[in-house]
Amino acid sequence: MKKNLNRNRSHNFYKLFKKLLDFLFSIFFLITFLPLFIVISLLIKLSSRGPIFFFQVRIGRNNIPFKCIKFRTMHPEAKDILENLLMKDDKLKMEFEKTHKIKNDPRITTIGKFLRKTSLDELPQFINVLRNEMSIVGPRPIVNKEKKKYGKNLKKVLSIKPGITGLWQVSGRNNLTYKTRVKLDQNYAVNYNFLMDIRILIRTIGVLLFPLDRGAY
Repeated sequence: MKKNLNRNRSHNFYKLFKKLLDFLFSIFFLITFLPLFIVISLLIKLSSRGPIFFFQVRIGRNNIPFKCIKFRTMHPEAKDILENLLMKDDKLKMEFEKTHKIKNDPRITTIGKFLRKTSLDELPQFINVLRNEMSIVGPRPIVNKEKKKYGKNLKKVLSIKPGITGLWQVSGRNNLTYKTRVKLDQNYAVNYNFLMDIRILIRTIGVLLFPLDRGAY
């Protein structure tokens, strides 16, 4: 019992420490990489019409929705393109319903393909971290339609803030089955600690530097 009490104290301490690290690192990152943000913003504006940022409602800690910020990677007509694709191709419709993703997605702009492949489209999420809606490391930020796929694991996964990166992002992303994604999110929510976060961050750097075929699309 004493061992469990010490473990809980250590875990509670890390929760506070993690929150402080998220805040400090996000400020440092946004200031340091401001020139990169400006370059990406210009490329998006020059490559296609539409806004620079894309806002999507995701489900955060305690089942509270928030607007997740990304660099826009799709054409403004993305919704119409998707509807036409799914109407014409049943196989594609099954793929989308299963993973919420499409390989070789025609909705994605040229610069958008590069941003997704390198995960640079997710950089604005550091703003979400500053707003205390996300953490740097955590489970995937899911959309409302995905909640039913988490079943009994949902409550535990939503007990902590979703992350910019996490076990899913460094383990194959969209190459993984949905069942595996849920398992990874649940595993992180139950077992996260300082060493696990450090390992994930190191692996994230490797993914960013050497994207290869990591399932990012």
